[in-house]
Amino acid sequence: MSDTSKDPYQVVGIGNAIVDVLAQTDDSFLDHMGIEKGIMQLVERPRAEMLYAAMSDRVQAPGGSVANTLAGLGELGLRCAFIGRVKDDTLGRFYAQGMEAEGTAFPNPPQQVEAPTSRSMIFVTPDGERSMNTYLGAGADLGPEDVPEAVFAQVGLLFLEGYLFDKVPGKAAFEAAARYARGAGGHAGITLSDPFCVDRHRADFQRLVADELNFVIGNEHEYMALYETEDLGAALARAASVCELVVCTRSGDPVVMIRGDARVEVPVTRVVPVDATGAGDQFAAGFLYGLATGKSLEVCGRMGVIAGSEVISHFGARPKTDVRARFVAEGLL
Repeated sequence: MSDTSKDPYQVVGIGNAIVDVLAQTDDSFLDHMGIEKGIMQLVERPRAEMLYAAMSDRVQAPGGSVANTLAGLGELGLRCAFIGRVKDDTLGRFYAQGMEAEGTAFPNPPQQVEAPTSRSMIFVTPDGERSMNTYLGAGADLGPEDVPEAVFAQVGLLFLEGYLFDKVPGKAAFEAAARYARGAGGHAGITLSDPFCVDRHRADFQRLVADELNFVIGNEHEYMALYETEDLGAALARAASVCELVVCTRSGDPVVMIRGDARVEVPVTRVVPVDATGAGDQFAAGFLYGLATGKSLEVCGRMGVIAGSEVISHFGARPKTDVRARFVAEGLL
């Protein structure tokens, strides 16, 4: 268990603690297994175990959207903690040890709970598309009792995962974390997670963006789902009218950032990904690194684009090269 009495964490994340299990495959395998390409599907425990057994040359890593972001921030040198829930089983111990080994504190030890540790079987095809089959398990049962207030002493930023709203205890955990962060003088924000998640929790997310959060990060489809419009400009204008900072990625088009009257666009370089897993998570890591260290919106956006482009250049959802060195090479540090 991490010692939370040391220096304050610059960024704390809260979300589903999921072991990512990746394997390379082809379209015929997806068809044979009845896997819909390019999306995230929730699966029950029997199918999860069947898909896990069907994977050859598996690569396992601690994962989950916000956990990946925190790992990226830790690699960049920030003091970070990730709050999640894992069972005291083989995968749960692997998860906790892996987060700590990568430089991100994991304050909650593995627990004696019924559901196994969450895992996502990710099948990556030659075009870089990822097809995710996620068994929610123990991670989805995170509740307010899993949110230690001491972690938030003098915290700078809190980053919340939209998927937590799929269960009532997750909502309570989310609200407790936001309350602790604000009480410590920190700023809280959310990743919208995916359009289907937004559809499920639209009213809650609209309330959070308007009343509880300082920033929101999402892609064009998520913002349009949030405000039920096909007009991205209208969706972003509505979000920006109620939230201090709005960040929107657009699948190869320039990233849009709006803060008050300021609107900044940062271009991206289109590349064919080796593996698109974690692109949005690492964009968030780069962006939040800039935000946590007081950079301008343009620099924050450029850092996000660099971090996102690094992760799609290789297999896996976390950085494999020195992203900070790339920031230096681009004159951003």
